[in-house]
Amino acid sequence: MNTEVEKSPNFLTTINIVYLLYLVGLLLPVTGLIGVVVAYVNRDRTSDDWTQSHYRFQIRTFWIGALWLAIGLALATIMIGYVIVLFWAVWLIIRAVKGIKFSNLKQPLPDEASWMFG
Repeated sequence: MNTEVEKSPNFLTTINIVYLLYLVGLLLPVTGLIGVVVAYVNRDRTSDDWTQSHYRFQIRTFWIGALWLAIGLALATIMIGYVIVLFWAVWLIIRAVKGIKFSNLKQPLPDEASWMFG
């Protein structure tokens, strides 16, 4: 029996859980941190290109998002920060939805290294 075939549904579930944790992270920030930990733990457990693509995308989503959020919060005193935080929230939603879409198709993301929407 092929172990890669057996593991694939578990990775699909884990990948989607990380995206959902990021979405919940908009309301409960600790879940975003849990999501990136799960992505780091699982990224080396698979040899499939499409799953590794998603884990790299998720890790980049967390760190790039943390940067956007930090900049937005730092600039909140001069009002432009609120626009940046709003952009971050929309950006995160788009990246997570796009990630879920491609993971359900079992396809790698077209541009996992993108700073925008992948």
